[in-house]
Amino acid sequence: MFSENTQQLAEHKLLLLYIFERFSIPLTNTQITEFIMEKEYLNYFSLQQYLTELVSSGLLEYNINEENDSYILTQKGMSALRYFKNRLSDQLIDEIQRAVEQKKKHLLKEMQIIADFTKKKENEYIVDMKAIENNTSLIELKLNVASNKQAKQICEKWKKEAPEIYQGIIHLFSLL
Repeated sequence: MFSENTQQLAEHKLLLLYIFERFSIPLTNTQITEFIMEKEYLNYFSLQQYLTELVSSGLLEYNINEENDSYILTQKGMSALRYFKNRLSDQLIDEIQRAVEQKKKHLLKEMQIIADFTKKKENEYIVDMKAIENNTSLIELKLNVASNKQAKQICEKWKKEAPEIYQGIIHLFSLL
């Protein structure tokens, strides 16, 4: 079958943690599997085993919800990655960075980011933000703010950073 030594096992898990860090958005099993298989970093069975082990050790979190089940890097996973990242070669890091940026652009195109605001009354604006993926709402937020300027700034930030904000919200709720 597939035989690996302890160093290879650790490097493969570290590779996965690095990939999740670079994406910085929750990934479904299908998304991470497609990415790994396209780049031939791991075989399917090892990948699934490593994902399970990373979740059980608390380095990744597996979130189950009605629309999409997804993996996300935990604080513990980020700490482990910071500590051991130097074990990945510079060449591999560069390759992963390029591949992730290319794939992330594709994934973000699948994700619709919507932000708009309306004036409710004097000094009251409602900011409406959504992230939709494959016709499924990932998150919808409505904020009541005091100024037109603040509403515009929030919309701009949402449009630029929605995946990171979404990931942060998931982290906040998972820490409760």
